[in-house]
Amino acid sequence: MRPNGRHTAGASQLSALRACAMGLLLLSAVAISPTAAKAAPSQAAAATTHVYLLRGVLNIFSLGLDTIGARLQAQGIPVTVANFVSWSSLADEAATAYRAGRIKTIVLVGHSSGATALPDMIAKLNQLGVPVKLAIGLDSVFKTKLSTGAERYINIYIGDGPGEPVRAAAGFRGKLDNVDVRGTGVGHISIDKNEAIQRRVIAEIDAAIMRSRAPAAPVAEPGAPRPARAAAAATPARN
Repeated sequence: MRPNGRHTAGASQLSALRACAMGLLLLSAVAISPTAAKAAPSQAAAATTHVYLLRGVLNIFSLGLDTIGARLQAQGIPVTVANFVSWSSLADEAATAYRAGRIKTIVLVGHSSGATALPDMIAKLNQLGVPVKLAIGLDSVFKTKLSTGAERYINIYIGDGPGEPVRAAAGFRGKLDNVDVRGTGVGHISIDKNEAIQRRVIAEIDAAIMRSRAPAAPVAEPGAPRPARAAAAATPARN
């Protein structure tokens, strides 16, 4: 027996409500995390941090990174916002500042092609002997693989869109989190502008800075020789 029109409409509305509720629940999981409740980092820790935010193609679709940058600057955290094509020169600048002691904590954030460029920037910094405390990618548009590591890498992507999960290559060291936000109503162009996503990014950066009382040890390239002192040292403490 076929259901009547009224019953069908009611079932359709119930399904829509359930889908909406599921989307809100998933987005809440991104926005609400243990780091969100922590206080902002101290002025001294903030001042010796630098956050590099990499926009995607054409430099016009990732303007949510500018908003994140402005909010970080309001906390006293220095930032650089640039197009992803600048990742190599930015790595050189960061390495120079790190060696000079002007930067102790390096954080990378990228959207779209900017997220795709993050592993390359991390690898170059590691080759230069510079650690990356945290990297956050927002919907990387190509298959992305980490061969070397940031202390923590968070990939927030849309599983049923152009975004891809990040894979860890053999020899990868660090913590990798893939966070799928499909079904939340967030799109590839809007993910960097979404308020909940922005709060999550800033909370993760604040938490990373607060863990940075001492800089992370540089991550060596796979297969690179280890210094004698490092090889003889005891197991290092983890942050």
